[in-house]
Amino acid sequence: RATIGGNVAHADPASDLPPVLTALGATFSVTGPGGGRNIGASDFFQGLMTTALGEGEVLTSIQVPAARDGQGMAYRKFFHPASRYAVLSAAVVLTVAGGVCSAASVALGGLAPSPVKASSVEAALQGKSLDDATIREAAAAVEDDLGGDVIGDIYASAEYRRAMASVYVGRAVSAAARRAG
Repeated sequence: RATIGGNVAHADPASDLPPVLTALGATFSVTGPGGGRNIGASDFFQGLMTTALGEGEVLTSIQVPAARDGQGMAYRKFFHPASRYAVLSAAVVLTVAGGVCSAASVALGGLAPSPVKASSVEAALQGKSLDDATIREAAAAVEDDLGGDVIGDIYASAEYRRAMASVYVGRAVSAAARRAG
């Protein structure tokens, strides 16, 4: 059997949960010989199959903030057909008030050794109406967030993943915007 905690402690870059929990702003509680501590999702995932868990520490709980009025969330992924693991993915949380995006959280999976926060995409959405042009422009901004750590393998090259990132970010943002109202 598998658990959410086991999945995130494994920190596989192709897993669905790390980018989702990063976009949601989850907090991980860990306990070890030195006591307990909390780690934000953005700090928990540190690299390929690497987390902030210290020697002898165990992940004991995950806290996810409750959804608020005006929020819309979506997750879109391009998956490998045999395993269903993400070749690349985008998790988006939007808060919309009066037809304008007041907050955005975007995290990408499968593109780098750990989830990537797409701060350029977030900035391109905040304070704007979520029309098709804004979403297209914001999705294109993902290029500024990817850096040089985009991974490639026999399923998809780094270049292909990089080219498809804006497509999946755009799809996730559009879906989250619809759900936010």
